[in-house]
Amino acid sequence: MKLLLAGIVLILIVEANAQWYTFPGQAAQGARDMYRAYSDMKDANWKNSDKYFHARGNYDAAARGAGGRWAAEVISNGREWVQERTGHGAEDSAADQRANEHGRNGGDPNVYRPPGLPDRY
Repeated sequence: MKLLLAGIVLILIVEANAQWYTFPGQAAQGARDMYRAYSDMKDANWKNSDKYFHARGNYDAAARGAGGRWAAEVISNGREWVQERTGHGAEDSAADQRANEHGRNGGDPNVYRPPGLPDRY
């Protein structure tokens, strides 16, 4: 347990690039952005909208700063890892990861927006 905790602390310090005091807050806000995108996806229940919500969650989280970008990457990679292990297709997972990276790199999430998706999303 101590080794795991030390590893997490080391990752936070290295990723923060001397901004250790803002990194945890950005990471928490980024995780919240990812959860909001997931929640909106479930609420919208709109056909072919999952890539849009992947890109939007990553975009919003990464806009928070290094901590948000880190949180988005960890959450996205973890989610795709679990889905691959539970039998979801590798092709769909790869497409999700492309949408994740697009959003995380500052790309417009609306590229993935399906026609007719209500404006509130």
